This record gives sequence, C-alpha cells and structure tokens, in this order.
Amino acid sequence: MAVTLRMARFGRKKKPFYRIVAADRRFSRDGRYLEIVGTYDPANKKSEIKKESAEKWIKEGAMLSPTVKDILTKQGVSFPAPGKSAKEAK
Repeated sequence: MAVTLRMARFGRKKKPFYRIVAADRRFSRDGRYLEIVGTYDPANKKSEIKKESAEKWIKEGAMLSPTVKDILTKQGVSFPAPGKSAKEAK
C-alpha cells in the first residue's frame, strides 16, 4: 500500500478548508483516508499539525505532496537526510 500525506478539501464553495491526511494513493482526494494528521486554513494562513503522527508516517515511507511538505517544514517537522529513504534513516 502506497501512503501519501496530502490535503483533503472541506468547507463550502469559495471558502476552502483542508485536512492534511495520510491516505492510500489509490483513493480519491476527498475519499477514504487512514488518519488525520492536521488542518490548514488558507483564509487565515493557519495550520495545526500533529507532529508525532506526521513523523510516524514519514518514517513509514509516506510520500508528501509539495504543499504538505512546505506546511510541515514551516511547522518544524523533521525529515530524513537528503538522498536517504525514510526506511534507511532508522
């Protein structure tokens, strides 16, 4: 199962609100997910992340969408060293 950390859109028309979720890549954007890792509100530029949960999924080898990677970097979530996979960093 290929897991990815990505954003699932919620909210109403023209007022988006996103959940950052760990989901199987085969499922649709707003479909089933494994766990909620955090939230992001683009109107207020606020994000809340469960750091332990995000780091757990990254260590398990989850891929990151570019936007989620930027959000996690700003929140101070640690990533494996460049050039090494998450499983090699253990």
